[in-house]
Amino acid sequence: MSDLLNVKALCLSCLILVLTATSTAQELPSRNTWDLSVWFAGATGEEHTDSFAEAQIYTAGVFVGRTIIRELGSGWRRGSLEYGFDVVPLFVASGTHGLHGVGFDPVIVRWNSGHSFVRLSPYVELGGGGLATNSNFPAGDTSSFNFMARGGGGFNIFAGERHAIDLGCRWWHISNANLGARNPEFNGVQFSIGFHWLK
Repeated sequence: MSDLLNVKALCLSCLILVLTATSTAQELPSRNTWDLSVWFAGATGEEHTDSFAEAQIYTAGVFVGRTIIRELGSGWRRGSLEYGFDVVPLFVASGTHGLHGVGFDPVIVRWNSGHSFVRLSPYVELGGGGLATNSNFPAGDTSSFNFMARGGGGFNIFAGERHAIDLGCRWWHISNANLGARNPEFNGVQFSIGFHWLK
């Protein structure tokens, strides 16, 4: 229960930061069309119990995005819509006897705010894809292929017109959609850092 309260407090803190950033907004560098980034993420969550400390997953990959709608809306709602995908060549689950794999998120939709606080700008996103591992995940009579879904947000920290760092926090769900005899789920919170090149 204390793990769940800690996660809720962290998510509430992130929401307060987003509201603060948008309420004291200033203009951003112009949003470019292409977004290429490399990222690393760590997640903690549960597979069989209600403890968010039960399982940890580490991932790294490449994100490619393209702005499909520029500067839409007004006031605090002003922003741009970006579509992208992730290639995830590194997926490692701790404590599961060397389980590793690769993933692909073909659908990531991100709303980038048109406002910033100093050079920090919030975003929200939804995404999903697939994951293949060298053995069943979670362990047991499950499946070595799973589906992933995520939703969350974060902040872009701009270092000029063409470079940014992003810090993200999202809810992450992994399950096999009944491809195996059993369908246990990984549900957890993922934290990420990414380095962006904008063109």
